[in-house]
Amino acid sequence: MAVSLVADAKSSVTVLGAGVTGVASAWYLSQAGFDVTVIDRQNSPAMETSFANGGQISVCHATPWANPTTPIKALKWLAQPDAPLLYRPNGNIEQIRFILRFLKECTKGRADDNLKQMVSLGLYSRATLKALMSELPLAFEQRLQGIMHFYTDLAEYQSAIAPTIRMQELGCHRIPITPDQAIDIEPALSVLGNKLIGATYTNTDFSANANVFTNQLARHCQANGVKFVFNTHIDEIVAVDRRISHITICQNGIKSAHRADHYVVCLASYGKRLLNPIGVSLPIFPAKGYSATYTVLDGTRVPQVSLIDDEYKLVMSRFTSGERDVLRVAGTAEFDGYNTKLNDIRCQALTRRVQMLFGDALSYDEPNYWTGLRPMTPSNVPLIGRAYLGHIKHGGTGDQFDNLWLNTGHGTLGFTHSCGSALALSLLMTAKIPPLDFAFIGY
Repeated sequence: MAVSLVADAKSSVTVLGAGVTGVASAWYLSQAGFDVTVIDRQNSPAMETSFANGGQISVCHATPWANPTTPIKALKWLAQPDAPLLYRPNGNIEQIRFILRFLKECTKGRADDNLKQMVSLGLYSRATLKALMSELPLAFEQRLQGIMHFYTDLAEYQSAIAPTIRMQELGCHRIPITPDQAIDIEPALSVLGNKLIGATYTNTDFSANANVFTNQLARHCQANGVKFVFNTHIDEIVAVDRRISHITICQNGIKSAHRADHYVVCLASYGKRLLNPIGVSLPIFPAKGYSATYTVLDGTRVPQVSLIDDEYKLVMSRFTSGERDVLRVAGTAEFDGYNTKLNDIRCQALTRRVQMLFGDALSYDEPNYWTGLRPMTPSNVPLIGRAYLGHIKHGGTGDQFDNLWLNTGHGTLGFTHSCGSALALSLLMTAKIPPLDFAFIGY
């Protein structure tokens, strides 16, 4: 196995992508002593997958999409255009391969192993983020009242008890609570009346604005010497003898070669297309997610606690800054390739559910609908470590590249796992082993 270079004044790293994982990687790599450059095709950080997501740092409520109950639910949802998980068969071989791999991860044993890895990384990442919050003057609309998962179906609530206990066994503080307890914690749920069956709650997770966080951290990166190159397309990665010699970039229609000692891929769903030509096959497929952002009109009837609506598989987070007071509602996963066009049916489904819950406490004139492609792995476990030739697997290794690294595939948990993934990668790149139980790539 190739040995990582310990950072010195001459070790340069180029991070491909300026989303939340890319900017977090830039921060921790710069702290480790690397000379860091970040390249992105947009004009500022967090303009794609990190732009308008659900805004949760959710460790204790995050479970794999791939679990024993999902295939049955997915079949039921096939005929529903506004279903929480929607598979649109189009004959694409990448899509078919992903679904087959996804189904293999739906066994009880595989789902539990994936859950352990997600929780291990999540706890490490949340602690890393909190340490960063104490170190830097970051104000990114965070609310520390916790996260609540509420249920309006008795069978779904009963089926949540075992996962809650399992989360506790893995070190999470998540507890079942009664409807009355749920309303005491979040009075806005009183609108559900006797439809509220129960809830599970953690006071250790929280909500925040991922876009604001990423932009603030990017400014701290710049103050620490990190260079950002925006409005620049990454056309090609050029490899020679299992080493990246350079990347080809295009800025203002002019192509050029860009060189560094190391390269880190943080390109969400698009990294797969860039790496395929050099023989690195990522098990990633885009899961199209939606969100809507509504202006709050009556703050007493809109939740302060970040919520997860089990029946509709939606997350709800309130963001307040100055005169700005909004509710962000996000969710669903649509496996429809690289299509980023808004689907009006799915947008309206978000608004119907929000109107059902909060009525005229919100403005629906300009809901600011958004969609983004979340980079899903079949297991929901991200890919962190050194790239190698062939099909990338968690804990897998092979003919490794000397200077090509991965920090991608975070799916719906990019914000939750961003700081831990970035710190872990910086440790790996300085020949250290991160202190968590996780199947890193190439090790």
